[in-house]
Amino acid sequence: MGQLNYWLLLGSFLLLLATLSSAITARLGLPLLLVFLGVGMLAGDSGPGQIQFSNYPLAFGVGNVALAVILLAGGLQTRIRSFRVALKPALSLATLGVLVSAGLAGVFAAWLLGLPWLHALLLGAIVGSTDAAAVFAQLRYGGVRLNERVGATLEIESGANDPMAIFLVITLLSVMTGSSQPGTLSMIAEFLRQFGFGALGGLAGGWLISRAAARFALAESLYPLLILGGGLMIFAAVNTVGGSGFLAIYLAGLVIGNRPLPAGESVQGMMDGLAWLAQAGMFLLLGLLVTPSRLLPEIGPSLAFAAFLMLVARPIAVALCLVPLKFSRREIVFVSWVGLRGAVPIVLATFPIMAGVDGSVALFDIAFAVVLASLLIQGTLVPWMAKRCHVEVPDYPEPLARHGLRQPGRADWQLVQYRIAADAPADHSVPHAAPHLEHGSAKPLAVLRGARLVLPRQAERLQTGDLIVLAATEAALPELGRWYGEAQSRRMAYERAFFGDFVIDGDAPLQALAELYDSPLNEKEAEFDVAALINARLGRHAVVGDQVSFGTLLLTVREVERGRITRVGLKLGQPAKV
Repeated sequence: MGQLNYWLLLGSFLLLLATLSSAITARLGLPLLLVFLGVGMLAGDSGPGQIQFSNYPLAFGVGNVALAVILLAGGLQTRIRSFRVALKPALSLATLGVLVSAGLAGVFAAWLLGLPWLHALLLGAIVGSTDAAAVFAQLRYGGVRLNERVGATLEIESGANDPMAIFLVITLLSVMTGSSQPGTLSMIAEFLRQFGFGALGGLAGGWLISRAAARFALAESLYPLLILGGGLMIFAAVNTVGGSGFLAIYLAGLVIGNRPLPAGESVQGMMDGLAWLAQAGMFLLLGLLVTPSRLLPEIGPSLAFAAFLMLVARPIAVALCLVPLKFSRREIVFVSWVGLRGAVPIVLATFPIMAGVDGSVALFDIAFAVVLASLLIQGTLVPWMAKRCHVEVPDYPEPLARHGLRQPGRADWQLVQYRIAADAPADHSVPHAAPHLEHGSAKPLAVLRGARLVLPRQAERLQTGDLIVLAATEAALPELGRWYGEAQSRRMAYERAFFGDFVIDGDAPLQALAELYDSPLNEKEAEFDVAALINARLGRHAVVGDQVSFGTLLLTVREVERGRITRVGLKLGQPAKV
């Protein structure tokens, strides 16, 4: 009992220390996962903590379960509509992209590090895939909102590329250990089994869990346990039959999160907290595994290898996958940069150690150095790169609190709460009249002013600092956030700088616009409306933030509804950023 209390005290102290340290590192723009990894290293045998830990099988097991929880939570938050614009590029990156990155990294490792070919290719396979934990954390909590095409591509890629990396690592290990000599057909069959069983098990299992959640009336706090237990069962079952459990649990979360779910906000909040706990525990434990004194002698070659992976291998792989899909140069540059490595390469690096491969500890140390460099350099600069590559789009304030209303059918209505910002459009407005909404519906229910809770009709005017509670649908939240929670002058200035001074409808005749601004118009485009012109010149599904030039005009997609461009920003005298 005394030993149990010791480890519980030590683990909780490290978790608390890492969490509190994040308040400081967030101001410096450092990724939170880097903090957990650093605290784990400091607690290890070469740091002040002097904890002796080298249990690779335990780290492997904990890492797998933690990644499963992270992928489940990530799937729950991924909207199915994003697949319209991101499925093809994400699958291309998750398969061909991983293969090209791993191959190029392996060739470079053989030349730079002098490794045998199989060892070098194994190292390339270990670091060839992006990490869901790192990508989800940085994109969803890094303070930047990306255009839908780029953000969804990166998230779906990170959730779907583990099967290819695991397949490459296991295949190379089977050759190196002599357990088998897989032929081309057997390799293809294994690859298809990983993806096929993973996809089938995840989609079917997610549907069954969502049906069970809708069918059985449970206490609200039990729904997250139902989702978690069902997700881990799918993960284990698919792994047992030889499929990719990681792909299965991500797809299960995707299915569950996009179907009507009782207590949806409670489930999302609980799973979000569990995902953070899984990330913290996993990175702390993986930090304990590394011995910094082993890293230092080879830090130069390791960093050179990391630089090649970040600046050469990943960009080549991304370009090969995304150029045929009409991604712009700036989007390709950003997707190349956000090839974040995290827990997955470290967990994969334990495979050869447990298999008893010669030199496997050195491969683990190099993979760890790659992860540190990726989080420290790439992760820290994600917001800056988003601005430089012009893939960031205007955001809107989220509600202070939200709670879904149980109802039959689609669970669209929810209670939301906003604090009235100074100079917001709602400041000094009549509280019982909701703003005119172009999308969704909303109805004010109560106003909290100081300690007094009053009905909207009893409060004469809203004031800065008031809390207002509304019943609203999901589609109304962007407009409500801008109406209640954001200063009007700042929002208008930012949107004017991004979209331009004028707004036109997507179905506006192009010929009238050309005559008004003396823009050249060819015969084919004469019958187009503005939306058709943008779609034709983009050659892909349009998303908010896409830009095309038309004569002296810069047209920026401002609003897309069900795949149709409905509103366009217009700016004079600026070329489109490609």
